[in-house]
Order: sequence, then structure tokens, then C-alpha cells
Amino acid sequence: MSGTAMFAAGDYRYIPAVFQYSAGIAAEDGYELERVRFLSPVPLAEAFAKVESHLRAVGRPTTAFAHCELRSPGQFTDQGFIDFNKHYVQTLERWGIYKDGVNPVARTNVCPMYGEPATPSMHAFTYTMPAKSGRRTFMLSGGGDARAGSESYSDRIVRFGDTSPEGLREKVRFVIAEMERRLKLLGFGWADAVSTQAYTVQNIGHLVGEELARRGAIAGGLVWNYARPPVIGLEYEMDVRGTARELIL
Repeated sequence: MSGTAMFAAGDYRYIPAVFQYSAGIAAEDGYELERVRFLSPVPLAEAFAKVESHLRAVGRPTTAFAHCELRSPGQFTDQGFIDFNKHYVQTLERWGIYKDGVNPVARTNVCPMYGEPATPSMHAFTYTMPAKSGRRTFMLSGGGDARAGSESYSDRIVRFGDTSPEGLREKVRFVIAEMERRLKLLGFGWADAVSTQAYTVQNIGHLVGEELARRGAIAGGLVWNYARPPVIGLEYEMDVRGTARELIL
């Protein structure tokens, strides 16, 4: 499909983005996505070991790892985020997934306002399995209120520093448009969403109906996580998933 690339070793395709993550993934024909959430976030090194153990138990290679959801203690500076990501991709490289700056794995990484972890931790992960449901499945990475580019985040953030009702509206509209772009690239729409998540500590109540419900984006409800996006200055993030099954580990 135009705009996506195939990761054959994992049985999924992805939307190329940046070295630390892809913009979203979809299982290939004959496979589907299964999501596992930890009962509480697990420190990253321990979590990766648990992922390896779980994949062995279900008979899947480490290359089947397709998406993860992280929780961090607080927002990063631009450089801090780069440094964290360089460390993060080392495990994916060892697993035979990340290579030469190309990373097919999708990701969401946010910072809870309350109950934050002491260190970067994993909240959930998703992998491919041989299909049973017959339904096409996907996961989008978290996308925040910043335009793509090489400039600093402060230069790319939509309405930087503006959390007024209309400033938030423009941020939310920007992020929704990006979610719709990713869904379309993978061959899906809002009707395929099993769950829609928002990540913000700002009051978006006035926007939920007008900007999300009206366009059919939250037919199954909206999961509002009281958390900040990962980089200082970002105020609103979303992701969308359409998995076949979800388990608690």
C-alpha cells in the first residue's frame, strides 16, 4: 500500500516516520494484533524481558513485537528525548527489528500527571499472531500537537504556549487530522477503531462532542488519560487502536 512499508519478519506493515518509532502499524493478511497490558507499568528493562518471555510462551519471535505504550516520570527536553530514544532502540536492534535508523515499531510515550513511574516504564505492548478473528487490525502511534520537521519542538508546536479554549481547539483539530491521515494510509477509518485515547491535562471537554464525536471518532467512547505528551511544550496527544484481543498480564 502506498505510503507504508512491509516488515516481513514481523508480519506487519508500517508507516515510516522517525528513528524511534513508526507512525502506525497494521497486521498483514493471515495475522492479527494482540495487545497485552501490564496491571501496572513495569520499568523498561524488566518489561522488555517480560515481553521476550511472553512471546516465547505464545510461540512468536521477537520480531513480532509491533507496538508499545510507555509511561515516563516527566516530560523530556528536546535533547533528553533524543537520548532516551537512542537507548530505547538498542533492545529493538538486538531483537532484529531496528536497523540502520529504520524502526517499524509503533509507540505511544506519555507522562502521567499523578501516579507517575519512578523511571521510564512500559504500560502495554502489541504483537502479531496468526489470525483467528478474520478482522483486519491496526495500531496508531501517539501523535501530538507538533508539525513534522527538524526544528526544535517549540518551533513546530501548534499554537505554542496557548492553552486557551480556541488554542486547544486548533491543537486538537491538528492531531485529529493526523490520526485520520494515518488511518487512511493503513486502509482504515474511524469505524474500525476499537478504542480512541486522548492524553492531556488540559480541559478538552468543550471539544469532545464538536471535534471528536461528531466525526464518528469515539463511537466506542473516549479514553482520556490524564497525562502529558512526552516533550516539554506539547499539550495534546492521541492514539487509536483496532486490535483483535486484549489481555492483562
